[in-house]
Amino acid sequence: MKILYGIQGTGNGHVARAREILPELKKHAQVDVILSGNQSQLDLGFEVNYQSEGLTFKSSKKGRIAYLKSIFTSSPIDLIRDIRQLPVKKYDLVISDFEPVSSWSALINGVPCIEMSHQAAVSHALAPKPTTIDRIGSYVLSHYSPAKKKYGFHFESFAQDIFTPVIRKDVRLLNPENQGYYSVYLPFYADEYLIRFLQQFDVKWHLFSKSAKGIAQHKNVQVQPIENAAFLKSLEKCEGVLCGAGFELPSEALFLGKKLMVIPMHGQYEQQCNAAALQAIGIDVLDSLDLIHHRTINYWIGKPCHKNMTNYPDQTDLIIEGVISEFENHLIQSEISAPSRMELLRYFI
Repeated sequence: MKILYGIQGTGNGHVARAREILPELKKHAQVDVILSGNQSQLDLGFEVNYQSEGLTFKSSKKGRIAYLKSIFTSSPIDLIRDIRQLPVKKYDLVISDFEPVSSWSALINGVPCIEMSHQAAVSHALAPKPTTIDRIGSYVLSHYSPAKKKYGFHFESFAQDIFTPVIRKDVRLLNPENQGYYSVYLPFYADEYLIRFLQQFDVKWHLFSKSAKGIAQHKNVQVQPIENAAFLKSLEKCEGVLCGAGFELPSEALFLGKKLMVIPMHGQYEQQCNAAALQAIGIDVLDSLDLIHHRTINYWIGKPCHKNMTNYPDQTDLIIEGVISEFENHLIQSEISAPSRMELLRYFI
């Protein structure tokens, strides 16, 4: 069997998950990889057979999605070209981690497609949602990466096809301690804004930055580049983690028993949903990094650390084995025809 594995490369989380899933897929089939976007700071650790720019949202200095900037830096014509030119018909199955080129090419050409992503869990009917529903954001989550069958990963398993997070082996091998400092990863805020803000609190901060060229000390804030070994060391020994309301890093913090505070990116519906899910299990959530929350952050800093690690079992091999078995047993229709234009139109309605 030949599988095309589509990976969203606009963040570190998808790549980190792929590094765990890809070896398991290769036990069952010949696997090629398509990567959309190139904003991950992690070493891929695997060969990429096809590369696409994909679609990427840009942010302002204070953590809001910059829609005009996003529109002018996107290339929809290139995206359509990549979808049309991808040789998807030579594969028996497409597995997509919220990767649009492989998913849409599979849909148009009648190739079976499975989505395995965090977004599949977020868009699930039973998943926690914010009180205010972003209809555009919800629509994007549902239509960005179409698939015949969806499996999701979330902070808790609330349905048969929703699994707990895939924790990378590098994190599972850590021995967590508490050395009193806090690790910070908020890439949608500018470094200068974060440094000024964090200096107001009487604790040490390890700020990881996409733009930092080397380690620099600004009073109680140490700024350093995003490098996997350094970040893992900081995560292992920190007291708490202050980060965006993504999925992988909060999952790793929970797994290691660290204090956690998240700030969802404004205008990013997926992060708003993640924040709602984390708040439901007692995690501190801020709507922005602003002086109005000074007392809340001080209170969080003074709270005791978690004593117990969250039980996220290592079940990646069992998940992949179950997905492949279900496909091979024809629970997912293995021979489908390419949809008509009218059928494609209905998909958007």
